[in-house]
Amino acid sequence: MDSLRPIISGLRHPTIKISKFLDNLLRPLFNDVAKETTIDSGFELVKHVEKWSQEKLNPETLFCTIDVVDLYTMIPQIEGILSLRRMLDYLNKKQVNGLKVETLIRSSRFVMQNNYFSFDGQFYHQIRGGAMGSPLTLTMANCYMYFFERPIVRQVKNSGGLYLRYIDDLFITINWPQQHLLKQIERWNQFDENIKLNSYIHRSTSFLDLSVENQNGSLITKVYHKPSYEPYYLPFNSIHPMHMKKNIPFVMLLRAIRYCSSFNLFISERESLRMALLLNRYPDSIISNPCEEARQVDYDKNLFIHFTYCTNMRTFPIRFHTLWSKYFSSSPINDISPVLGARNVLNLQRQLTIR
Repeated sequence: MDSLRPIISGLRHPTIKISKFLDNLLRPLFNDVAKETTIDSGFELVKHVEKWSQEKLNPETLFCTIDVVDLYTMIPQIEGILSLRRMLDYLNKKQVNGLKVETLIRSSRFVMQNNYFSFDGQFYHQIRGGAMGSPLTLTMANCYMYFFERPIVRQVKNSGGLYLRYIDDLFITINWPQQHLLKQIERWNQFDENIKLNSYIHRSTSFLDLSVENQNGSLITKVYHKPSYEPYYLPFNSIHPMHMKKNIPFVMLLRAIRYCSSFNLFISERESLRMALLLNRYPDSIISNPCEEARQVDYDKNLFIHFTYCTNMRTFPIRFHTLWSKYFSSSPINDISPVLGARNVLNLQRQLTIR
């Protein structure tokens, strides 16, 4: 029988808030350390590949995508926590936001080693890897991969190639013969017994939501749709706020503009999008002119007011608007619309504990 990987909601797990708190402290540090080799969107990939291709793309250039098998659940917990410590030492950090490094590491160990769930009347304790829904697991996995990939990055860059990573997905383009690249990937697979790399090498490939192709030395890019893709979007007749529905055609069209390397590819993607939106009952006026719906906030006509929320402030917004209308209804200032927003009290206990 094949092994199973349980997927369980951790939203109410006792350590989830501690995990979020630590992740908010550590992830910005990792993002700064790894910014040259990590991406978080297909648009970033487009920019990197286009820049690299201007001078180094030739008819024999290969694209290689690599998947790290079960990254979150394969990293040993102690080694993963040590990778966080290694990152902090690399940055010469003694404290982060007033917290000592030792406190951060001990708290991280507590989060990673206390993942429990129940199934069919039995309780289970995760002893390897981290919970997939825990924010700290992502940062730990990223740090572990960062130090694993250092020799690979150096080798690829020294050979004039491009190396990028999105969590457990790697993208490499380089002017090596295919057999040589396969031999190197086999060698990289020996670096760490916990990391297994599955590769795909071709002159065309997909990565995230981007399709890239080397067409006789010319770079061709477009939007990638998975084989399981279905043209279902948020229905226009749903009860969601109008600004959410209007934003869908805008961002989808913007993605097509950014990704498609030729006008014909853009037209094809635009027409596919148009048909999908019509199937979801979007009116032609919004589909045809999505950019008109994206308007910037007019700060001359809106006054933003923030207040710290507490129980005795529940009725404050109503009372504020009542007083505003009472005293400014006949004043020129009434042309300005007040917009109220609440923020929570910064309380460490509330940040770290589940009620």
